[in-house]
Amino acid sequence: MPTAAMTIPGGTDPVPVPRAPTAREDGRIDLVGLNKAEMAAALVAAGVPEKQAKLRAKQVWHWIYHRGLTDFAGMTDIAKETRALLAERFVVGRPEVTLQQVSTDGTRKWLLKTDDGNEYEMVFIPDADRGTLCVSSQVGCTLNCRFCHTGTMKLVRNLTAGEIVGQVMLARDTLGEWPQPGEDLTGEARMLSNIVMMGMGEPLYNFDNVSKGLGIVMDETGLALSRRRITLSTSGVVPMMARAGEEIGVNLAVSLHAVTKDVRDEIVPINRKYGIEELLKACADYPGANNARRITFEYVMLKDKNDSDEDARELVRLIRKYKLPAKVNLIPFNPWPGVAYECSDDDRIARFSDIIFKAGISAPVRTPRGRDIMAACGQLKSESERLSRAELDRIAAEKQAALA
Repeated sequence: MPTAAMTIPGGTDPVPVPRAPTAREDGRIDLVGLNKAEMAAALVAAGVPEKQAKLRAKQVWHWIYHRGLTDFAGMTDIAKETRALLAERFVVGRPEVTLQQVSTDGTRKWLLKTDDGNEYEMVFIPDADRGTLCVSSQVGCTLNCRFCHTGTMKLVRNLTAGEIVGQVMLARDTLGEWPQPGEDLTGEARMLSNIVMMGMGEPLYNFDNVSKGLGIVMDETGLALSRRRITLSTSGVVPMMARAGEEIGVNLAVSLHAVTKDVRDEIVPINRKYGIEELLKACADYPGANNARRITFEYVMLKDKNDSDEDARELVRLIRKYKLPAKVNLIPFNPWPGVAYECSDDDRIARFSDIIFKAGISAPVRTPRGRDIMAACGQLKSESERLSRAELDRIAAEKQAALA
């Protein structure tokens, strides 16, 4: 299906140009990413009798999303002639893996390639009680968060719903987490138990594809991951936040990273368009937010930039002012080549956390994961893109000019 344009009005909002997906050389259509109605329509177009299409789509859906099958020959409850037709006209695809790395702490990072030759990354972070897949929504990024490696990239295009769902399916392939005959794995039993839309790109600038992709991930007849186990992170695309809560309904994380206008304008330039107060008002209005489903504020700790006692107290004041059911994730800054910032000292991070905790707000310090393979928060970037410092500065200037 064509990539939908972003629906936010305004001359400075970066809008990826809609484009049809790259056609496969063999002419077959990838079924991954189609919803149930689209799948049924595709089967009719391929020659499946209309009266049978809905049932056949239901069967194919089950094999693709519940069993993880990629070969139509294994779909044993479908007639052989129909399976042959499906194999002739369709494919059940996976992202092409260019590179897979495993950190010393068990974190996995995949460099993936699209059919049109663009690259993006995803990361799996295992813990004792959960496993979290960090999923990308765009190739590159529209924003220019100054501490973020991905922010130095140009935006190439939105990922399609199929490319978003495909990341989850590839991770399940790798982890061996498709149920075998007679087995019915639940989300709690799998290593991959949680998803965060915190990879490359701004999810709310690719709303339609993210919404459709997560709808497939959450469908109880397919991948069946609970919405309470999915978190969508935004840098503060205020006009889309309420819609995300209403239509997608997953947990919300906000990349806050500063509590004053001057500092947030510098490190999260979208703040020049949607300021802190406007952003926090949108958080207060986010549908479904309550003490059981708190909003997470992501806060990267930058030495002598946003890590003072005064910053911590102002963060507490703002959360209280807007009566936000919130927790704060303090993220030690993960460096990358050429960056101008340093990570706050451990003692300073501990002091910052203590001030927030004593105010009755949870403020855990995130343990950095995957630093040795550049898989930690803020480090994702296509390995194939190697730009000069001058080129990085030019891209940053262009993005900031658009928000001025």
